[in-house]
Amino acid sequence: MKKEDRIEFFKRLSAATPEPKSELQWTNPFTLLVAVVLSAQATDKGVNKATPALFAIADTPEKMVALGEENIRDKIKTIGLFNSKAKNVYQLSKILMEQYGGDIPQTREELVKLPGVGRKTANVVLNVAFGQPTIAVDTHIFRVANRTGLAPAKTPDKVEEKLNKVVPEEYKLHAHHWLILHGRYVCKARKPDCANCIVSDLCGFQDKIV
Repeated sequence: MKKEDRIEFFKRLSAATPEPKSELQWTNPFTLLVAVVLSAQATDKGVNKATPALFAIADTPEKMVALGEENIRDKIKTIGLFNSKAKNVYQLSKILMEQYGGDIPQTREELVKLPGVGRKTANVVLNVAFGQPTIAVDTHIFRVANRTGLAPAKTPDKVEEKLNKVVPEEYKLHAHHWLILHGRYVCKARKPDCANCIVSDLCGFQDKIV
């Protein structure tokens, strides 16, 4: 995709959704971190069904540790991989209390040291909670970047690297959300809605369904 097309691509997504937001429900950086950890290999909708009851009683690392791993597991058992996720949430809460005074670290290097937190999760937290222009490459972004020709690459890390180079600076803060929403609702995996796509004419996808 040419530079002027990339600018127009994000200009249109920006005009359609000026202030995109995460679809995960959260109230503070800690609850966001937990929600993102729980969302691995699960849907935001599924996570949002389980977390209100959990966060009502444990919205800080201290309260989460007091709740205990077994009770955390009980609250999130509707989410896939709940056993390992409960363990990770308990352990990361403990580490946040013991090493960070209950605060959430604001660097990727520190975040990825926490149990259950990979690069993608760290990028989401840095972007959504702390307003850093990071791009977390999930399945939606990976698909959109490759299918449109925006930033084609074979691995999520390579796609992230390319996106950081090609996304115009003024659109970097929200690029992550625009691409996720576009992949989730328009540029869908099995049947992309090319007929209703606002960037269809800029997209390099050969098999457009119009």
